[in-house]
Amino acid sequence: MTITLNEYQELAMKTAIFPESAKYSYPALGLAGEAGEVANKAKKLIRDGATEEELAVKLMDIADELGDVLWYVAAMAKACDVSLEQIAKSNLHKLADRARRGKLGGDGDKR
Repeated sequence: MTITLNEYQELAMKTAIFPESAKYSYPALGLAGEAGEVANKAKKLIRDGATEEELAVKLMDIADELGDVLWYVAAMAKACDVSLEQIAKSNLHKLADRARRGKLGGDGDKR
């Protein structure tokens, strides 16, 4: 099945079951939690290593968590009244501008 980012966002939001009063806080907290789970699984992969067979399973576990991250990104984007496609295009534009100016490295939001 092929879907666009906006189609994903629309379909994912049909499963949203949090109060309107928490439309910013719930997705933000969920995003932080799920990103933490991705980081924790990656950390354990570094610490414990994996056989080739184990690696495939561990990477699939990380991919599953990334799906949860995407859901919360979609929810936060909806709360901000912006589509995932708008976010993706804007981010690529920002990165292309930084690359053009030789500012991909370094730190700070306004490079």
